[in-house]
Amino acid sequence: MPHPRPADTPYTLADFDFALPPELIAQHPSAERSASRLLDGRGPRPVDRVFRELPGLLGPGDLLVFNDTQVIKARLLGEKPTGGAVEALVERIVPDAPGEPPHQVLAHLRASKSPRPGSTVRFSRGGAGSGEAGFDAQVLGRAGPDDSLFRLRFPADPLALLQAHGHVPLPPYITHADEAEDERRYQTVFAARPGAVAAPTASLHFDEPVLAALAERGVRTARVTLHVGAGTFQPVRSERLDEHRMHCEWFDVPEATVQAVAATRGAGRRVVAAGTTSLRALESAALRCAGEGLTAPQRGETDLFITPGFRFQVVDTLVTNFHLPKSTLMMLVSAFAGHAHVMALYHHAIEARYRFFSYGDAMLLDRTPGVA
Repeated sequence: MPHPRPADTPYTLADFDFALPPELIAQHPSAERSASRLLDGRGPRPVDRVFRELPGLLGPGDLLVFNDTQVIKARLLGEKPTGGAVEALVERIVPDAPGEPPHQVLAHLRASKSPRPGSTVRFSRGGAGSGEAGFDAQVLGRAGPDDSLFRLRFPADPLALLQAHGHVPLPPYITHADEAEDERRYQTVFAARPGAVAAPTASLHFDEPVLAALAERGVRTARVTLHVGAGTFQPVRSERLDEHRMHCEWFDVPEATVQAVAATRGAGRRVVAAGTTSLRALESAALRCAGEGLTAPQRGETDLFITPGFRFQVVDTLVTNFHLPKSTLMMLVSAFAGHAHVMALYHHAIEARYRFFSYGDAMLLDRTPGVA
């Protein structure tokens, strides 16, 4: 069991670590989306459930907020003119701007030697040596934080080229190459706005029967968009949390969702976030509203890093998957439901052989007032 932590002791990276047996890392999704397990962690003791029970755990008038981002086929295989292999992960598509070359993307590149500005990379479905038809991308130069990304120019619409030649960007802890199953299951059933390079994984458990049961129960729904970036898998390397530099992601909280949250609050009901990405979008928007709650629609970049002590303004209940040790998402859920409580739930999940990470099982948490 987790050991009690002395009061008023600053959190460090080690506080969010745990030992996970490798066999508990889910490599494939469950046979049915809603057949995944659900650890109900809202009370003092964990309750083992199945995800399809979720509608009965919410009440009429509660508002369930989904992230409607769509995962793009962001992983590309290619080769330099010399024949050297290149692997790219497109982080985001850059909007066309007057005076700038069109069809630009920002991407992580892996190669034995980084391609130079002005050079080209040929991408194809099979990658280096495959001989397959593909397309040439021009390397424009370095970009992003610490020049960690490359700016590439594609010859045509990046979304169309990625769809034709790209691969599903499975997380690094999933060891198999993407398959037809992944194209369908590493995507939510309500995905609508292309732009994510990782799935909002808590929402992978929702299927049409669960959505119908929620509607019949009187649970209302709303949408936000947060295009999940590859930084979601970036490890925290500093022991001091305040030294970590959070990655940026684009989000949009529309007027309809602002109104739905206000109506829910007015009726004394709960705002339930389907996943940490929905939560980050809602809380980022609220912070832009001068600390008065979610009062107006918001969109833009967010680098919100939620750690214990954060004051939540919008979300009351959270549906979430199980996260990597020492990750920013472990810190987020600990801030939401209390560090000691979350660590105890993770201990139970490991003992009960829950499946972890993107294709794994889910957890239901209530916000604990005043936790730090």
